[in-house]
Parts: sequence; C-alpha cells; structure tokens
Amino acid sequence: MFYRIVVQGELTERFAGAFVGMHMEAASGQTTIKGQIVDQSHLYGILDRISGLGLQLVSVQALPENARGGDDAALDSPPKNREKKTL
Repeated sequence: MFYRIVVQGELTERFAGAFVGMHMEAASGQTTIKGQIVDQSHLYGILDRISGLGLQLVSVQALPENARGGDDAALDSPPKNREKKTL
C-alpha cells in the first residue's frame, strides 16, 4: 500500500537518508513523504523515525491504488455519487 505522510517544516536532502525508498517534496512550510509501506510495522517504524527526529506529524493518509504514480488529483476530488435504482 502507498502512503502520503506530511510533516511540519520544509526538510532538506539531509533528511532523505532517514526515508530511503520514499519520495520527499517540500513546499508551503510542510514536507510530503510518499512511498510504498509494506506492512503495519514498516509504517510504525517510519512514524517512530519521524518522532525520533523531532518532527511534527501533520497527517498520514493511505493512497488509493490509482494515486500511486504521484498524481494527487485522485485525492483532491471526492468520489462520484452512484445512483441507486429502486426496483
């Protein structure tokens, strides 16, 4: 499963080693860390690393399968309403 984790502050490349295999993008006073998380213990390990570095966690979000490639459009648009037909 892929996740998007947001922390407060714009992290520099110096922190990239702490999140090997993940993509980091800093903008607007926050850093987004995206990548594949293989299981729950992997996720907790990354969250523990964030805490150990003294970073403030803003959000953790599991990404839908269609947002893997870094396309946030799927995250920004609400799901389409499906009409129910009454028989």
